[in-house]
Amino acid sequence: MNAAVIATTFGVVFLAELPDKTALASLVLATKYRARDVFIGAAGGFAVQVAIALAAGALLSLLPHRTLEGIVAALFLLGAFLIFRHGRQDDAEAESEAEEAALSAKPGNGTWRALLTSFTVITIAEFGDLTQIVTANLAAKYDWLPVGIGAVVALWAVAALAILGGQALLRLISLKWITRVAAVIMAVLAVISLISAIRG
Repeated sequence: MNAAVIATTFGVVFLAELPDKTALASLVLATKYRARDVFIGAAGGFAVQVAIALAAGALLSLLPHRTLEGIVAALFLLGAFLIFRHGRQDDAEAESEAEEAALSAKPGNGTWRALLTSFTVITIAEFGDLTQIVTANLAAKYDWLPVGIGAVVALWAVAALAILGGQALLRLISLKWITRVAAVIMAVLAVISLISAIRG
């Protein structure tokens, strides 16, 4: 088990997910339902999306090495651009999008409704999301198991932070700096993959 891959995946996915609408959706859901139920439902949704990303990464890994590294570099550069652009998006607009996603289900406070709503909202919101693309990229480059562990733990950590104290955290750390750090990390990973593609 490669601890460095787990740590790298955790760091990249964690930073990419913090400013994402799914974190805000978890926060909004926690205002309607019990935090435990929201977390369990969201955790299930994130696990499903990581499994899909790992499968996509396995398919990407079948490509020739140079082609794979070129595609991964391009996707990481795209990720860096999207994170940076998202960081410049108006926070109120992002929050309203998250609220709309989280509140699109019928209201109610039952445990099963909370679990199902949280699972559904997170699964749909995360489908094709940047963190899913990042996870697929990393799974194409490294062993799928440490990548999967790092990604799942990072997504669960972000969900827990959002549910338990997302607004308090954002008072301490600027969302702008979180997105900038994430964009820089993605750009560095893109450069590493590009160098690997050039060297063959």
